[in-house]
Amino acid sequence: MASNPRQTGPKAASAAAKTLANPKSTSAEKSAAASALAQAPASKGQTSPKAASAAAKTLANPKSTSAEKSAAASALAQTPARPSKKK
Repeated sequence: MASNPRQTGPKAASAAAKTLANPKSTSAEKSAAASALAQAPASKGQTSPKAASAAAKTLANPKSTSAEKSAAASALAQTPARPSKKK
């Protein structure tokens, strides 16, 4: 996996923790939140493709709360860039 220096900030980590604690959060929202927390400064992880997909679904869901969308956006921000295709 490519190196990615970006990490989840304190506000996004707090929002992710609230998403995980919310019993009404969907599994996709919780997956995105967990990925965001995995990228908090104490962690060296990166968002996996599966978690990135869950985060994208969370952002697209009109029922997702602001905190859930914040956590999902943070997770997507830490997804390694895809290598560009050469023509």
